Amino acid sequence: MTMISSSSSNIPHLPALRLGRSYESLDQIEVKDCRTGAVRAVVSSVNAGIVRKDLRRIGDSRTALERFTVAELIERARKAGELFLNGTLPLGNRGHSQSPDDYTRTLSATSGLPHNMVRRNMEKIHAALIHSGSVLKGLSRGLDFTLLDRGEGEQDGVRQAWFPAAPALGLVMPSNSPAVNSLWLPAIPLKTPVVLKPGREEPWTPYRLIQAFIAAGVPAEAFGFYPTDHEGASEIMRRCGRSLIFGDQATIERYAGDPSVQVHGPGWSKVLIGEDCIEDWPDFVDVMVRSISENGGRSCINASAIVVPRYAREIAEALGRELGPVTPLSADDPAARLSAFANPRMADYIDAQIEEGLKTPGADEVTARFREGPRQVIFEGATYLRPTIIRADSFDHPLAGREFLCPYACVVEVPQAEMIERMGETLAVSAITRNEAFQRRLLAAPNIERLNIGPVPTMKVSWDQPHEGNLFEFLWKRRPLERGW
Repeated sequence: MTMISSSSSNIPHLPALRLGRSYESLDQIEVKDCRTGAVRAVVSSVNAGIVRKDLRRIGDSRTALERFTVAELIERARKAGELFLNGTLPLGNRGHSQSPDDYTRTLSATSGLPHNMVRRNMEKIHAALIHSGSVLKGLSRGLDFTLLDRGEGEQDGVRQAWFPAAPALGLVMPSNSPAVNSLWLPAIPLKTPVVLKPGREEPWTPYRLIQAFIAAGVPAEAFGFYPTDHEGASEIMRRCGRSLIFGDQATIERYAGDPSVQVHGPGWSKVLIGEDCIEDWPDFVDVMVRSISENGGRSCINASAIVVPRYAREIAEALGRELGPVTPLSADDPAARLSAFANPRMADYIDAQIEEGLKTPGADEVTARFREGPRQVIFEGATYLRPTIIRADSFDHPLAGREFLCPYACVVEVPQAEMIERMGETLAVSAITRNEAFQRRLLAAPNIERLNIGPVPTMKVSWDQPHEGNLFEFLWKRRPLERGW
């Protein structure tokens, strides 16, 4: 992305949305096709001062949402889901509009995702919206939503008062996968304004979602869309009171212990096979392949490690045989399994990190024996990384604890008794075991966020359960209440 001083009226312009008001800035940024370099849109960029000024009146945005009941906002979220998936919606402030096919082609062009992955991500977002009522029931553990409308009432025989934890939800979004936007969608039925900094290569999904909500009858002032710099992002996080941010391990460490910030970083998700099932490991190769490679390996719930008590070499060989030959295909090919990199320097970095790690004894790359040519390739003008399967002697190896934005996993042998402790913090675990004692240990493990038991891919997510953290508990608080009259 580069700053520009002028733009053509034939190119869509995405303005900032200053709590619903369209704003065209003098500073505009080009969003380019990662394959051809053609400009697909210009986006207005705003500074921290504008963010700061607007958020002084965020109370008006919350007031606009509080005119509705939770049930009414759930219904509007359902309508927004249908519009997002099937509707033609406004695209910017120059008279452009965007059909679902337009969205698919444009997002693919700028993010590198093939069309089939864009459509699958659209369907995930659609499901999260049309099932908003069930999502909120899952997040709130079955709360009667009229309690939020009234602000007080009895739950399980106890009188309580409910109140917002913050004036708004701030979002600092990534560009890696459109479906991450599903994380903030419950905020609107929960009467919480959304103030969003989009990812540099992916303004399309949040902008389209906002337009879908507005078309469904949600007040425009409930939404802030602020393409901005690091200082502007900091203002969003500081002034909203509650924020979601996406980043690396350094981001996690920076906000550790801050209750106002929910950090979504590397998932380090894993597939575990227990002693009781390891002899049947060939039956589970497909589960492992899907866990590693679905969505182009870009999700935090893609498996980055396969943990087994034995047969690591044989399993790595089987995975390498399945994934090693995978090669880039055209973006519109229904069989495409790899995503291009919008920023080729990221591919350079990942490739260099893997090669550097392989210099440390105790690991080898299995996929190299099953593919023709190098890991990093250029196809139809775009940069790709082909799948990489590593077999490592232990989790002490530098490649055993890594996660990259491509199909990558390390196969490690660990005795079952040591698996939970050795694997470290893990967002999603698929544990293939029928052993009830081991299952109980997994259920009690504090270092596991999501748990699948049985041959279920790590990518399997139920829309009525929290993906990571609980947005309801993050945005609403309760206090005991007694009335004397």
